[in-house]
Amino acid sequence: MAVATEKKTFIWGTGRRKTAVARVRICEGTGQFQVNGQDANTYFPLEVQQTDIRAPLKATEMADRVDVIVKVTGSSKPSQSGAVMQGLARALKEFRPDLMDALRDGNYLTRDARMVERKKYGHKKARKSFQFSKR
Repeated sequence: MAVATEKKTFIWGTGRRKTAVARVRICEGTGQFQVNGQDANTYFPLEVQQTDIRAPLKATEMADRVDVIVKVTGSSKPSQSGAVMQGLARALKEFRPDLMDALRDGNYLTRDARMVERKKYGHKKARKSFQFSKR
């Protein structure tokens, strides 16, 4: 008896935000969304983060047509949701190049370059100094 095993082809996209890195895989499917082996709504409990990660799918109307599997590491949950959003947008761009205009209009392909400023020597933090008195 021959079992017909269909091999899924995945499209990859990488997103970054601060020190968070998200590796996003998409394939044709029914709209499942997994983040680090959990349901996306479980991993990102806040509604703001849930809308962030699904924004590229909503903008391109692909929410029910693709399955999304994400591995995300580093930083905090808000930064991770931004990284997932960018990685998903890049994967959708590879999946269907005609969606590029919708993704670009929503600003989902642009990398947010803001990072934490480093601490300088002679200071308490990046800009805060020790108390100074000229007595």
